Amino acid sequence: MALDGNAIGGLLLEVFAADMTSALATCATCGAVRPVAETTVYLRAPGTVVRCRTCTSVLMVISRVRGLNCVDLTGLLALQAEANK
Repeated sequence: MALDGNAIGGLLLEVFAADMTSALATCATCGAVRPVAETTVYLRAPGTVVRCRTCTSVLMVISRVRGLNCVDLTGLLALQAEANK
């Protein structure tokens, strides 16, 4: 079942120590730029898989191994946190 990026807000907070749901994710495949909250998320894969809503390419995978979060961001060209207001 696909969810949106808001479903992993807590996990992203744990990994990045910041609210990343409003961060802009740039897809390395198609160049689409969207907030992480608008990505497509699959929680039942081996780990958490985040896909581009435009082209469905994998943007990031977060898995837990021996108590550590392992993060693969190779599908992202950029991940830009929203500037403090």
